[in-house]
Amino acid sequence: MGPVLRDASRPSREGVAPSATRSDLHLGRRLFHLLNGVATATAYALFFTHEQVIHIFGTIACLVYIVDRIRIAYPEMVARRAPWVNRVLVRAEEQVRESAMIPYVIAVLLTILTVPKLAALVAIYTLAIADPLAAVVGIQYGRTRVAQNRTLEGSLAFFAATLVIAANVLGCGTGASGVAIAGASLTIALVAAVWEVLPLRIDDNLTIPLFVGFATWIVAALVGLPV
Repeated sequence: MGPVLRDASRPSREGVAPSATRSDLHLGRRLFHLLNGVATATAYALFFTHEQVIHIFGTIACLVYIVDRIRIAYPEMVARRAPWVNRVLVRAEEQVRESAMIPYVIAVLLTILTVPKLAALVAIYTLAIADPLAAVVGIQYGRTRVAQNRTLEGSLAFFAATLVIAANVLGCGTGASGVAIAGASLTIALVAAVWEVLPLRIDDNLTIPLFVGFATWIVAALVGLPV
């Protein structure tokens, strides 16, 4: 007689396995990602030099990777000692593979390493705020589908949030004219929203900040904004 397979969504003696999917609001997880991204970008903007933030966030990224490998290797320990992790932070699909937090921290680190500071700030804030906002709006209010797992309403929320983020970061950081900042912000938000809709098979936690960072750098250069 072969081994008896247990439904991962049912409680066991070890605890409750993760059951949330991409179609669920999973607000605790989205809030966790938002707070992490906002805290990282704000700390970079106000307190740390480029070199310091690389050392600090590089260390954090390594620790996140180690903790995630422990979570995968010892699921019974996580379910027993910290059941809230599976309930609040982990999706069902991540029970036996790395969580989305890994590409998230890698992308943030790569963005800080490769693009100028203001471009990196726009990118990280976009990942932290615009991405989860688009998901929440799309799940709750999305009616017009424009691509797989994408709705017009969610994309408009992503566009609006990115526009506000770019305008504030560039406005505070460059001292350029309002016309230049408005034009650059509109362009950045538009190309970012189009990119976010593309049905790529790569985790958007990885692609969004890198694309937005380079897009901001290029658009700023074209309109003469120092980033």
